[in-house]
Amino acid sequence: MTAEAAGPEIPPEASPCPSVLVVMGVSGSGKTTIASLLARRLDWIFEDADWFHPPANVEKMAAGTPLTDEDRWPWLAAIAAWIDETRTGGRHGIVACSALRRAYRAALVRQHGDAVRIVYLEGDRALIGQRMALRQGHFMPQALLDSQFDALEAPGPDERPLTVSVEPHPNKVVDAIVAALEAEIGGPVPKNRS
Repeated sequence: MTAEAAGPEIPPEASPCPSVLVVMGVSGSGKTTIASLLARRLDWIFEDADWFHPPANVEKMAAGTPLTDEDRWPWLAAIAAWIDETRTGGRHGIVACSALRRAYRAALVRQHGDAVRIVYLEGDRALIGQRMALRQGHFMPQALLDSQFDALEAPGPDERPLTVSVEPHPNKVVDAIVAALEAEIGGPVPKNRS
């Protein structure tokens, strides 16, 4: 069996490649754009956490009402179930999810350790506000951006996030994420098996 058929060889000092990436950040940070570009580049499954919201949550946000933890826990449980299903199926996936609080990220990463990694899209209020002002057709109004930054608990070093700036073009952000993953695992990021 060739090395290509078996997949990339990983040096013993390298970390294993995560099977799921949670691309997180405040609304307007580019989660969906960057996560979908990254999934396309890596040939991984892509999901947007917005698709897991029940209609009542979407209605609240569209009306300018921030969600409560009571609103979020069932939503996070549905995303965590997707992560479990993706991993147990032997596939790789990426989910774009705000995951603003440490407890929310813990609910997603749970017992998976390094198999589920956080990618934190970091950007300042002014830049993200400008981008949100240009965005059309999204249920999250710009008026809720302050509540997003108020709720944000940036990932700590113990969460081992890949932190990337959202200032560059999305393709450059994706390049930075792939380069960081490849440096960690000591080779190319694996593709999903057909």
